[in-house]
Amino acid sequence: MAGTASSTAGWSNWAGNQRATASAVLHPATLDDVVEAVRATAAAGGTLRPVGSGHSFTAVAVTDDRRMELTRLDTGVHVDTVRRLVTVPAGTTLHTLNDLLAAHGLALPNLGDIDAQTVAGAISTGTHGTGAAYGCLSTFVEALTLVTGTGEVLRCSADENPDVLAAARVSLGALGVLTEVTLRCVDAFVLRAHERPAPLTDVLAELPDLIPGHDHVEFYWFPYTDRVQVKTNDRVPSDDRPLPRWRGWLDDELLANTVFAGACRLGRAVPALVPAISAVSARALTERVYTGRSDAVFCTPRRVRFVEMEYGLPRDTLPEALEALRRIVDRLPFKVLFPVEVRFTAADDVWLSHGHGRESAYIAVHQYVGTPYEPYFRAFEKVAAELGGRPHWGKLHWRDAESLAPAYPHWRDFQRVRNHLDPHRVFQTPHLTRILG
Repeated sequence: MAGTASSTAGWSNWAGNQRATASAVLHPATLDDVVEAVRATAAAGGTLRPVGSGHSFTAVAVTDDRRMELTRLDTGVHVDTVRRLVTVPAGTTLHTLNDLLAAHGLALPNLGDIDAQTVAGAISTGTHGTGAAYGCLSTFVEALTLVTGTGEVLRCSADENPDVLAAARVSLGALGVLTEVTLRCVDAFVLRAHERPAPLTDVLAELPDLIPGHDHVEFYWFPYTDRVQVKTNDRVPSDDRPLPRWRGWLDDELLANTVFAGACRLGRAVPALVPAISAVSARALTERVYTGRSDAVFCTPRRVRFVEMEYGLPRDTLPEALEALRRIVDRLPFKVLFPVEVRFTAADDVWLSHGHGRESAYIAVHQYVGTPYEPYFRAFEKVAAELGGRPHWGKLHWRDAESLAPAYPHWRDFQRVRNHLDPHRVFQTPHLTRILG
């Protein structure tokens, strides 16, 4: 089998809040390598954890046994431009996939705001973007290949092992190792982005018309203010208003990363300044309109490190949730340095998707690395849970299997598939024990 690292191979996630040292690090190059590794692990009574790019904030990738990294796995790439399908190794990053699709005149229908995740990691945790007509990225999965806990290779689609497909599209890596994924794409398209500041109360009043009136809508609320930054993205026929390079650098590099990082460091050092910093930040982001290739508009650089919790809520509970959140922020014994992000998704049919069966509003709360966050996150989690919220699988939360089971109509179906595919719990970790049982 391809390369096994030393027994002291350390790992940390992007945010630096999760760390682990594996007993061995596996770098399979072929499907047979994956099968061999799983069978050897099972025979030894050990566990194996496939990991992606480390962009989850939870301990979903943490293991002290065997870690499997899929960066070298080559299962081939197949692009069917007629049927608009692409099949790629599961360790492919979204950034690489976006460039591949663009070269063939294709694109993913929707994306989140970063593209560093692997395909397997993104779909396994329910990564999503925003848009009233779109569920999470897992809804684009047409087929996948999975190596189960017994070393069996399963091809899964609507026609072949459909129950496994329903479970594996969001599985947290609990069912096996994803080795390749087939995604449904669309013709390449251009987006017109409109970003503008506005009062929070005005935006909440506009939402019934704003959400269905645009392809994609999101907004950021700046704590200690009544200001938000609203962003709408809509498909347009031509890229006739590209963002000047200097403006892109000014807004996305200097202001959103360099200056914002400095503001966060200042706020961490002198918390009393945070409300003023938040007010200045809200005013610094001015209105802009531009066009660009879809993935370039969806995804923006994120270099300021933070931790995050996100909840998917029934959409009609959003005003109540935000009002409670504002009260929480005002009462905290420390200051919140990051804006709150709000996005919207369609209902979907993926068993463990946060958006299963309902139109959702997502509220994401963040905090700058090195600053207190747990009381803030826990207080909002209590509100979100009482409103029927489901935690994003890749973001921090404190729910367990007992509290999560009633939130998912297909929870028992997922457990049935899991018991069948991984009867000896080769893919079990302490984190999965807590949230899945």
